[in-house]
Amino acid sequence: MVQTAPTATPSRFAPPGRGTARPRAGAVGSFAPSVWRELALIVLFYTGYTLTRLILVQDGTGPAFTHADQVLAFERSLGIDVELGLNRLLLEAPWLARAANVFYATAHFAVTLGVVVWVYRRHPVHYRWLRTGIMAATGAALLGFWLYPLAPPRFLEHEGFVDPVTALHSMGLYASDASGTLTNQYAAMPSMHAGWALWCGFVLVRLAARRWVRVLGVVYPATTVAVILATANHYVLDAAAGIALIAAALYASWLRYRHALPERTRRATTVRTVVAAGAER
Repeated sequence: MVQTAPTATPSRFAPPGRGTARPRAGAVGSFAPSVWRELALIVLFYTGYTLTRLILVQDGTGPAFTHADQVLAFERSLGIDVELGLNRLLLEAPWLARAANVFYATAHFAVTLGVVVWVYRRHPVHYRWLRTGIMAATGAALLGFWLYPLAPPRFLEHEGFVDPVTALHSMGLYASDASGTLTNQYAAMPSMHAGWALWCGFVLVRLAARRWVRVLGVVYPATTVAVILATANHYVLDAAAGIALIAAALYASWLRYRHALPERTRRATTVRTVVAAGAER
């Protein structure tokens, strides 16, 4: 008769326990939703993002620049308008500016997708509430992009900002006219670069067993915020808004799913025990 290990009730936002054995890959389907369902959700949100851009084009870009003036004026009144100083400092080191451009263009999607897949495969017990958190925040952000279009600092040449992509003829997210037409360049409030980076950092800090990975979970969102400000793609306020949005969405999602976590943790513990017993035979 197989003995099952006692069930431990997970603490707030914590995994069942760092360093413990995880369910084998084949057991993922017992806890996480279908891969096809997840792909459908991604398509749905990308479609919503594209529609938001089409609505913005119809309304014109005038409001986006008006909002940019408002944001800068408010930041100056608070003494937190550090974007221009960081932008000039970055351009003093062209090699660093080019690296920042590549980071901005690639990490936002690559790192987030990688962390999503990692949670799905290695921590399926926590996948649903973490996925729901980032999806809910992204959905709310789309509404913000529509209601409050915001021109990024790199468009404000009269304020002294310089786009390091065009200035250095570097690789970047908007390096060509074609790439610029496929994205919403006025979707700056709230910053999902900052929001998604915080989500990735939170997941790594709470679920990773290795210390160096948890350190990366702290370094990555901090680096992302520095990059989006220095490359003149975002403001302090929209970065703060993106961070607040993802934090609120994660907390709300955890409240929604927390009652299901003990049962899923019990099932995961049973799977681990059965797999371990089978390996000993």
